[in-house]
Amino acid sequence: MSSLHCGVDFGTTNSTIGLVQPDGAPVLIPVEGDEVTLPSALFFSFEDQSTHFGRSAVHEYMDGAEGRFMRALKSILGTSLMDETTQIGRERTSFQGLIGRFLGHLRDRLTAHTGQMPEHVVLGRPVFFVDGDAGADRAAQDQLEAAARAVGFSHIEFQFEPVAAALHFERTLEGEALALVVDIGGGTSDFSVLRLSPERRTSTDRRDDILSTAGVHVGGTDFDRQLNIAKVMPQMGRGTETRDGKRQLPLWYFHDMATWHKINQLYRPQVVRDIRGLQREAAEPEKLERFKHLLVHRSGHRLAGQVEKAKIALTDTPETDITLDEPGLSLAIPTTRAEFEAASADLSEKIGAALDEALVAAGVTAEAIETVILTGGGAQVRQVRALVDTRFAHARIAQSDRFGAVGLGLAVDAARRFG
Repeated sequence: MSSLHCGVDFGTTNSTIGLVQPDGAPVLIPVEGDEVTLPSALFFSFEDQSTHFGRSAVHEYMDGAEGRFMRALKSILGTSLMDETTQIGRERTSFQGLIGRFLGHLRDRLTAHTGQMPEHVVLGRPVFFVDGDAGADRAAQDQLEAAARAVGFSHIEFQFEPVAAALHFERTLEGEALALVVDIGGGTSDFSVLRLSPERRTSTDRRDDILSTAGVHVGGTDFDRQLNIAKVMPQMGRGTETRDGKRQLPLWYFHDMATWHKINQLYRPQVVRDIRGLQREAAEPEKLERFKHLLVHRSGHRLAGQVEKAKIALTDTPETDITLDEPGLSLAIPTTRAEFEAASADLSEKIGAALDEALVAAGVTAEAIETVILTGGGAQVRQVRALVDTRFAHARIAQSDRFGAVGLGLAVDAARRFG
């Protein structure tokens, strides 16, 4: 039996596994029931010590089960948090171990589907895990590789996520095209300018066809964060002054509560004590009472989920409410698309700058791009799509599989490397 090879897209919000069939066509395998995408989330039950992944993890948490919920672990790679441990029930666990546990679950799904233990894998990676720090970026890749090796992958290669998306799309082309891949994921935005054609896709070495890659550590969860900070956290105490009017309360509590991968770090007794102390000083202590509720009832991720839901709704409607309704806390915060776009304008600017950087590095103008390949959930954000439509009004805009294109392309790459 030949060794099994695959492509694994470990994403900030969703993960997939791709395989190439005997006829050469890439497919995503089921990873949760019949679903081919797995939300990148874990839930550790304190009731029966079980571990839940994906939709099951989200369900357990949203259902109010006692335990620890974690999401967006990819965002921690290359940061100082990777050197720390976190409390899971009675044990302290490294973030490296948590990422390994999630990758191990993906490996188990693959083994169950194929009847073989996987040996070779091409892992997707953003163009930059960490902006402006080559050492931290290299450390992030090394950490991800170590986690994959620890769960049984013996031969590990990496491919840029936007390049993988292009390899999948190239299978549909009938002629040559100069293409730009716009991959807006949960945690990063990546861009690649490539030459694509039916003839080129048979080559195993595509380095000369990749004219440029660029990226920035901005993704869908950052848009969530900015909306949360602008509209929700003021209701929790952000911007509140002390009674004497001499200063505002510290901001970091509220910013961390709006950041997916930092929320769990707030669920500590010391933070609850800090907030109680700030209530005694605050001019509006009732707002901090709401924040304390999030801490005591571990509701931060539920709130973040509602903010994400509102962000998605604003794609199709000019206004919506950010709601959270549970015993002890009821919120309904009116939010408009204009407010969301104002709150996240700096993110759109960073994405636009990185996109322009990819063109400059490739030595081409926007007018030279014939096809723009959109992928990633963040590409659905209206102001992001507007950036593309404005710059490339002349080009063919191809909407690729927003959650599956990278995994499918990684499978194509794996077949070329290991087949």
